[in-house]
Amino acid sequence: MPITLTKTTDTVTVRLAGRFLREDTTAVQTTITAALNRKQTTRLVLQNDGIQSWDSSLVVMLYHILQVCRHRDITTDMTQLPAGLNHLLTLAFSVDRKPTQTQPKRWPFPDNIGDAALRLIHTIRKGLAFLKTTFGSLHRLVRGKAVSRPVDFLFALDDCGPRAIGIVALISFMVGLILAFVGAIQLKTFGAQIYVASLVAIGMTRIMGAIMVGIIMAGRTGASYAAAIGTMQVNEELDALKTMGIPVSDFLVLPRLLALVIAMPLLTLLADIMGMIGGGAVGTFMLDISLPEYWKYSVEAFDMTNFWVGIFHGFIFGIVIALCGCYYGVTCGRNADSVGRATTQAVVAAIVWMIVMTGFITWGCEVIGI
Repeated sequence: MPITLTKTTDTVTVRLAGRFLREDTTAVQTTITAALNRKQTTRLVLQNDGIQSWDSSLVVMLYHILQVCRHRDITTDMTQLPAGLNHLLTLAFSVDRKPTQTQPKRWPFPDNIGDAALRLIHTIRKGLAFLKTTFGSLHRLVRGKAVSRPVDFLFALDDCGPRAIGIVALISFMVGLILAFVGAIQLKTFGAQIYVASLVAIGMTRIMGAIMVGIIMAGRTGASYAAAIGTMQVNEELDALKTMGIPVSDFLVLPRLLALVIAMPLLTLLADIMGMIGGGAVGTFMLDISLPEYWKYSVEAFDMTNFWVGIFHGFIFGIVIALCGCYYGVTCGRNADSVGRATTQAVVAAIVWMIVMTGFITWGCEVIGI
């Protein structure tokens, strides 16, 4: 590399000449840095001694040299360098001099309240816009104009239906078993352990079966929806669908919503059955209740009203889980961390809204006397 280095008592002069294209500047940079590290060096002069052409390798080398000068408080003279090179170096150090905000700015308390209110309003608007778009897709589906494929619906139905049977059956069996065991502890005090069958039958069919299925499917399927659609957002696949004029709600949200709405009542029915079987296991093997007697009290306690209330819970939970999973997937950011946050938010939001809807349904059933 055509560089001439001259050292005086307190000044290092570097003369640049010739072509500087794709050069390995490590050795030259080491030599100049060693000269600058002398205790008596207080000034660096960079001179243009006939530079013909240059690229980023020269800029990078000079940038690192000037950083050493700033660290050692060495004054620099770059006035003789080409204007373009001088401008790039000045621009690079102007970026470095920008202050970095390490601590978030603290706002007054009223400002924080206003900011939270504005963010809440923005979130509500986004949610309502998503619901409006989804209902528009349902309307187009009824009219036979929705842009969706049956294979997507079948794939989603297989994922949230048959593939979920194992985990739903196992958890529901254990919940029924635990419910019967906890109830038996109190009922034994009064010698009424036979009513464990009634307790499990009513509890599982009216609410516990639907809630357990809802929690399982929120963590399993709702998170899956958010992660899958969020990954498509990161990969710009949603942008591709919009560019081709395909509504995202038709193509991605609608099949998943319909699949979960169909699967949830059926899974709730399975949870009711497995919960009563779990309660029967406790009653038969731990409370010495004969199987025919346990069956008799379960049938007597079984009520179709409670059964349909539980199925209705499952239907509503299916809508809630699908909407939460798809909403957070569609509104996901464009990096891996955003996908993780969207998945977490989908599960939390689905569980919270399921509890809220349970409250409304319970209140409504109380009002109409169910």
